[in-house]
Amino acid sequence: MFSAIANMLGGGRDAVSKAGANSIARRCVDDEATRMRLHYKPYYHTFEAQRGSRVVRDGREFVMLASNDYLGLTHHPKVLEAGRKALETWGASTTGARLANGSRVCHVELEERLAAFMGKEACHVSAAGYLSCMSAIQPFSRKGDLVLADKNCHSSLLAGIQAGLGENLRFSHNSPESLAELLAEEAPERPKMVVLEGVYSMEGHIARLPEILRVCEGRNCFFVMDDAHGLGVLGPGGRGTAAHFGSTDSVDLICGSLSKALASTGGFVAGSRPIIEFLRTHSKQTIFSASLAPVQVACALAALDVLETEPECCARLWENTRRYKEILADFKFDTWGSETPAVPIVLGSRERTYIFWQKLLENGVFAVPSLVPAVPPGKDLIRTAVSARHSTADFDIIAKALKAAKSLW
Repeated sequence: MFSAIANMLGGGRDAVSKAGANSIARRCVDDEATRMRLHYKPYYHTFEAQRGSRVVRDGREFVMLASNDYLGLTHHPKVLEAGRKALETWGASTTGARLANGSRVCHVELEERLAAFMGKEACHVSAAGYLSCMSAIQPFSRKGDLVLADKNCHSSLLAGIQAGLGENLRFSHNSPESLAELLAEEAPERPKMVVLEGVYSMEGHIARLPEILRVCEGRNCFFVMDDAHGLGVLGPGGRGTAAHFGSTDSVDLICGSLSKALASTGGFVAGSRPIIEFLRTHSKQTIFSASLAPVQVACALAALDVLETEPECCARLWENTRRYKEILADFKFDTWGSETPAVPIVLGSRERTYIFWQKLLENGVFAVPSLVPAVPPGKDLIRTAVSARHSTADFDIIAKALKAAKSLW
């Protein structure tokens, strides 16, 4: 068995020999999860080309139904031109952290624009959304604090909680009632941090933010919300979940990614100026990470310009979302009550999910399976996402692929 796994991993006798030198290396060769991933090959696919909403893999074209390019701006002419100019002006990298030599005027411009757009005083941008979400929690969580997080929070938020010093409790997904029960057991004066997402990307749920804020009144709570999948999607002009509910002032920190609606890479944290300056002083993720490449800053700025001046992008996104959900409803798929362009197809078991995913591939649609423990038991699913770039021809292909996959049961 060990040799067979080693061969599948590509190491053969050499891998076994090297693994025999120490337990950790051997553990890597004999890992069951890696063996299953390499057998079914659901992840780490490489595309040779991208043309609008289509991607090419192994010479074959697929409709991309798993991208977070919600507004379809990754190939917008203004975004591409801004990136080209920034590359010529600033080069490929700053080769330094913001604290030291990595800060440029373009970073400050993006931070000021994002802060104003989201209704906050200040903002800090980082090289990755994961880093930003961690930095929105780690420096603020001190010994004696209580961190209350939604059970379905993203890994980046959980990593930030683990890096902090506060006690951690989890409340049931999107449940103000569960949160209220936990709060009732704690002294009102104890410092508390409440961590949630504006839009839960796996489920497509919108946070019950007004109710959550209400049960926390008078309980000394600091609010952190990851709105990576709400920015550009919800709220007036795409200003996100807090703006959607008119609750921007009640959320202390809004963090997230620039790689979704803003068609770039990197992340952001927005809040009051004292809070952001505190983050810059104490966040390990901020202090010790190289700054966001100027070309990506420029792309995000241009995408933000498009978001503000071309509202039809958001309108197309929601029209496409309605159309896609009608197709899913016709087939009576379980979409876990999705309220957004992030739409799961819940299949309930690893085996069904793999088979369904493979059938979609056979019929020209690329999506992504998500399995336990990434989702709760019994919720193994295909994670799909709608873009403003999807066309009528795309939806015809998607409908035929879903029909073929549905026919398996």
